[in-house]
Amino acid sequence: MAATRFAYVKTYEAPDPILPNTYFVVRIDGQSFHRFTDDHKFEKPNDLRGLKLMDKAAEDVMRNFPDITLAFGESDEFRSLAGFTTGGRGEGFSASTISLMLVDKRSSKILTSVVSQFTSSYVFHWASLLPETPLQYPPSFDGRLVVYPTDKEVRDYFAWRQADTHINNLYNTTFWALVQQGGMSTTEAHERLK
Repeated sequence: MAATRFAYVKTYEAPDPILPNTYFVVRIDGQSFHRFTDDHKFEKPNDLRGLKLMDKAAEDVMRNFPDITLAFGESDEFRSLAGFTTGGRGEGFSASTISLMLVDKRSSKILTSVVSQFTSSYVFHWASLLPETPLQYPPSFDGRLVVYPTDKEVRDYFAWRQADTHINNLYNTTFWALVQQGGMSTTEAHERLK
């Protein structure tokens, strides 16, 4: 920041460093995606074009942030794993793959950078993956960053998300089969599955 009499305003920024020697997960979640997918006529329960679009956005995030070692998608959500270690991934992170994460390690900057990259990639690739479906309005994604102290918590986190994905997919597949093939209304299908 320029050395002017106004430079003091920088002191109001709250420090939010990520703890060293930890892992962190950035969770990206679509906002109002039930409405978004309805408005854009996505197939239920799973629209292959939409899933490929989410995958493409996640690929772009991983390409642009090489510190991310794993991405896991479910529905309108993606989780990305990274970590700051003094060992861990080989001998730490390679200087040739410097990203915003290495430069700064501020959780707010990492979170906003990853969510912004994901969102812009989702919009950028829309026309190539859904050419017959005009984008009516921009999608919105929010995010959160959660720090985990050891690989045990990371494994447990992804095991929890995997179990939740399985349960949700079973429910959604059955629900939409009742509606689309069984002739039930959505209310009737919800009641049947209670």
